[in-house]
Amino acid sequence: MGGAGHTTPRPPAGRTTIGNRLAVAASRMRGDIPLVVLDALLAALTYFMLFQMRFDLDVPSKYWHRFAIFVPAVIVLTVLATGLWGGYGRTWQHASIDEARRIALAAVCVAVLNVPLFGLGNPNIPLLVLVLGPFVVMVLQGLVRFQSRLFAFRRNPIGADGSGLRVAVVGAGVTGAAAVREMQRSPHAGLVAVAMLDDDPRLHRRTMLGVPVLGGVDDLAAVARDRDVHQVLLAVSDNAEVARRVADQAAVLGLPVRVLPSTSAWVNGQGSLRDVRDLGIEDLLGREQVTLDPAPVRDLIHGRRVLVTGAGGSIGSVIARQVAALGPERLVLLDHDETHLHDASEGLQGRFETVLADVRDPIALDRIFSRVRPDIVFHAAAHKHVPILERHACEAVRTNVLGTVNVVDAARRVNATHFVAISTDKAADPSSVMGATKWLAEQVVLTRAPAGLRYCAVRFGNVAGSRGSVIPTFQRQIAAGGPVTVTDPRMTRWFMSIDEAVRLVLQAAATGADHAVLALQMGEQVNVYELAERMIRLVGRRPGSDIEILITGVRPGEKLAEEMIGPGETFVGDGPILGIEPVVMSPADLERALTRLASVVDALDDDAARATLAEFAAPAVGAPRPPAAD
Repeated sequence: MGGAGHTTPRPPAGRTTIGNRLAVAASRMRGDIPLVVLDALLAALTYFMLFQMRFDLDVPSKYWHRFAIFVPAVIVLTVLATGLWGGYGRTWQHASIDEARRIALAAVCVAVLNVPLFGLGNPNIPLLVLVLGPFVVMVLQGLVRFQSRLFAFRRNPIGADGSGLRVAVVGAGVTGAAAVREMQRSPHAGLVAVAMLDDDPRLHRRTMLGVPVLGGVDDLAAVARDRDVHQVLLAVSDNAEVARRVADQAAVLGLPVRVLPSTSAWVNGQGSLRDVRDLGIEDLLGREQVTLDPAPVRDLIHGRRVLVTGAGGSIGSVIARQVAALGPERLVLLDHDETHLHDASEGLQGRFETVLADVRDPIALDRIFSRVRPDIVFHAAAHKHVPILERHACEAVRTNVLGTVNVVDAARRVNATHFVAISTDKAADPSSVMGATKWLAEQVVLTRAPAGLRYCAVRFGNVAGSRGSVIPTFQRQIAAGGPVTVTDPRMTRWFMSIDEAVRLVLQAAATGADHAVLALQMGEQVNVYELAERMIRLVGRRPGSDIEILITGVRPGEKLAEEMIGPGETFVGDGPILGIEPVVMSPADLERALTRLASVVDALDDDAARATLAEFAAPAVGAPRPPAAD
């Protein structure tokens, strides 16, 4: 470490010899001499006892000479086989199935060699001794090596000293078992598993690692009271329905709920009690995370020049982080807010640069695109807050519509091959200024994109962690003691995690869709009033009594429920990413709309901007799709 040093030569790959393995085994055994001596004694004792038992404690004298030769040889054979299979040089207090397998393989090896070596002489060693002996030795070796594991419960009986948090583990599968095992191995963690719960009736009234499985998830309240539980550990984090049932019962009891790492983390050896997290509202949203094949995205990004607009925003910053991890030749982060741009660049790896610029400035964009010449553009820059944009329609048009025109035109001029614009479900049959500007932004992508290149827009539902989303708004209101404001108890919305949204964006760039609008299969919409109740219960408070939920009334431009497609639009294909066959304006109509909007924006006439949006963002159903622009 820290400089040049002597390195032991290594044999060429694929040419490890028996001599090399013997040398490695010998080096391990030197550090385990007491264990080697103990193995030798166990082997000698085992074969002596089996030999005596074979002849009912009356061994004929002619066998003793043969046995005197056999015992030293089989001891050497046992020690060598154990060493070759890795039975020495290990930390046995943390041993697992791998170590047990190695001891078993050594026993098989000795049994296979015993028969030809010692079973064919005259007089020979009885076959029973030769075959059974290695496996008896194996059992004794296992008892010696695993005694710290086998008898750990006697040193640390559950709850014997009354210390530690008493934990109920929900889920008796791989994750739950791994968590219980780590609690038992690491009493200093301060957690004691006193009960497990699982909906599989075959596990009920059984024990796992000494911990009883006392019923299903719905029995949590009764078990928690009976066993004096202090905390609940959720070992089925990918099941929103189970998470809701656990959260509802724990809230009544005032118990904290924490979520264990995923099953894959434990299987890969990366799971730990140090990585448990608080139950989050994302766990309760009632939709399964969409998983996508990362290979096409990696193939697309690696070695290419990528530019992200709005890179300081919630979506843009996560796009930048995930793109940076895929090895682009160059990554450019563009945003008009220097603070958000700085924050987004913190911790990024690889070759990247930040550019302070506004998508509303076409001259600046042309200079940047001409210098960078990106292959791939992710256009995330946008205004998105519905109530504010209702009052400031000109600003919404200037950024969301005319800004998109500037970015698409700049990308066209440098022949960017891939362009993905971030859209929204509010663009489907828009009822707000924000939705109308996003619908027109989609039209810009569809009608101004170069022929033969992959330019598309992606519609999202609500992104759970984004700035201005209802979830962080509720969190702030709850932290302040309320009230939590809900516009209407009937209002429903789709929700998705920010990482899932970004995966969709990246996958959209890698698809073969040409001039398309894409959407994610969003599942079921979530009632916003019920969401507010869950979030209040999640922090141990009671809706209505501890924290008030205030109904404020639907705001201008809001819908009670969103759609992913509007009138005249249809879904195309199937799977996690859906194509949308949109209604498309003719190029002439789009240019007329853009000219009118530019005029009213220059005049700072918000009323005229709203009227123009209402006129052009209500397309005729079934309008023909125009040919791609040259």
